[in-house]
Amino acid sequence: MKSFSIAKSRRVRSSPYTSRIEKQGVTSYTVYNHMLLPAAFGSLEESCKHLKKNVQIWDVAAERQVEIKGKDAAKLVQLMTCRDLSKSKIGRCYYCPLIDDNGNLVNDPVILKLAEDRWWISIADSDVIFFAKGLASGNKYEVKIFEPNVNILAIQGPKSFDLMEKIFGKKIKELKFFGFDYFDFDGVKHLIARSGWSKQGGFEVYVENTKSGLDLYDQLFELGKEFDVKPGCPNLIERIESGLLSYGNDFDNEDNPLECGFEKYVNLESDVTFLGKEKLILIKKNGVKRKLKGVQIDTNRINLTKSLKIKDDRGNFFGELRSACYSPHFKKVIGIAMINEPYCEASKAGILEIEGNSFSVKVCDLPFI
Repeated sequence: MKSFSIAKSRRVRSSPYTSRIEKQGVTSYTVYNHMLLPAAFGSLEESCKHLKKNVQIWDVAAERQVEIKGKDAAKLVQLMTCRDLSKSKIGRCYYCPLIDDNGNLVNDPVILKLAEDRWWISIADSDVIFFAKGLASGNKYEVKIFEPNVNILAIQGPKSFDLMEKIFGKKIKELKFFGFDYFDFDGVKHLIARSGWSKQGGFEVYVENTKSGLDLYDQLFELGKEFDVKPGCPNLIERIESGLLSYGNDFDNEDNPLECGFEKYVNLESDVTFLGKEKLILIKKNGVKRKLKGVQIDTNRINLTKSLKIKDDRGNFFGELRSACYSPHFKKVIGIAMINEPYCEASKAGILEIEGNSFSVKVCDLPFI
């Protein structure tokens, strides 16, 4: 198979850490928010195994921020998400599905409340900034909306806590999950959250001072030698096993949050106003017709480049496989699929055809692990 490279341009930006990760052996990229995001450092299986036992440093600068600042900032942020943020606190992160006027998903960011009138929306892969600007303009909100110069470093894995303590002291371990605070590194303050796109634990450093961030990157690798630190990136195997959903892969603007398992973030009984609220109330009243579920597939190999249809034994449409990988833990392919009713119950069986071959599919709950 031929290998191809991504042509870099102003439309596909590098990150401040790109030159370092290329020296460290990145083997593939994807494009995320118009930016290079490392996708592999050699074997996904070996990287997954290492992540579960040790610590990795990830260049996730492609996880861009949309800053909303001003008198009506809180009002605009609330309009965009179906989660009730009326009791949100400064210093906390909130997982918030963003929805449009039809009740369908626009993004599923983590939102950081920096002040009553200043918020960061840490976005998945879609152009949220234009969505926010359109709503602000249409509602004549007094806000400033822009992309700040923030390039996130993620420190992930069970040994991330000891590594971060060596640099920032014992206080870093006192951070609660989805909490953030400011920590000093050689005279520069960095916003650090206890968060990250893995279930192995860790932190995300929201780097605003690029020079200090590069120095921190180097220091993490120098002090992390005793913890077997390695460069890494969001791992396909680990994230599917953990049931971490990916906007644009597992769901998109054709899906609503009730179908995607986000019920606890959909506050239809609250008094807050948000886009698509009446549509979601109607969807809930009529009943959800399909759901994102886990599936186990009786094969040990798959190369999924597009969604694949699943059928029942009579040829009826069963669902759609959206993400998949081989799991060394289960010793078979596992995936995330949008499954139609009445097939959503665990252990329901279907059939997946790949290149003329048929494989049995069993529905299961998320997460796998």
